Amino acid sequence: MTIFQRLRNFWVIVRRPSVHYSLGFLTLGGFIGGIIFWGAFNTALEFTSTEKFCTGCHEMRDNVFQELKTTIHYTNRSGVRAICSDCHVPHNWTDKMARKMQASKEVWAKVFGTVDTQDKFRAHRLELAQHEWARFKANDSLECRNCHNYEYMDFTRQSQRAQAMHSTYLVNKEKTCIDCHKGIAHRLPHIPPGQSPSDTPGQVVPKEGDEALAPASPAPGVAPGGAKTGG
Repeated sequence: MTIFQRLRNFWVIVRRPSVHYSLGFLTLGGFIGGIIFWGAFNTALEFTSTEKFCTGCHEMRDNVFQELKTTIHYTNRSGVRAICSDCHVPHNWTDKMARKMQASKEVWAKVFGTVDTQDKFRAHRLELAQHEWARFKANDSLECRNCHNYEYMDFTRQSQRAQAMHSTYLVNKEKTCIDCHKGIAHRLPHIPPGQSPSDTPGQVVPKEGDEALAPASPAPGVAPGGAKTGG
């Protein structure tokens, strides 16, 4: 029997009315099966957004996660912590699914060892950072705005410089969050002149070879990652 004949016979069986079960029973069974499938799918989706999952491989745990732990997004006076998915996965369902499918390509990097050592990671980190900066720029820093909202900002508690930047560039849509906060959660990579915008206000681009994975204590008035405090 050919494959075509087998498929044809299978289709005949599938479309044939049930002899032993009522339509109501089959409908109920399909509904229950759908709930079980959706629950399992959603559970798996949520698990892949946990900090435990994101830092399960040493490529993330030993590199960018160590940098995140030195920033205000990880430890702060209010006790609110942003995990990996808060900044790298949109919260609304449709954008989240698109991002999950896009991120599936990262499996290949794991399989083929693209960044399985710190030397390899540092060699690729500018490229990786530029991909994320471009994504944030394209979606108007959607993940930032999951938690931060211009309409709720209290300008009186910001520095004069931050007030001027936020009230000007966010209002007229000339800039988005990532334009001025590239080093807010991870150390900025070295950016050779001419390759991309390298002097976002308040951020210091490290010299080549200085982008250590475990940054030293920041200078007074400068937050980890090179961004000035008060903004």
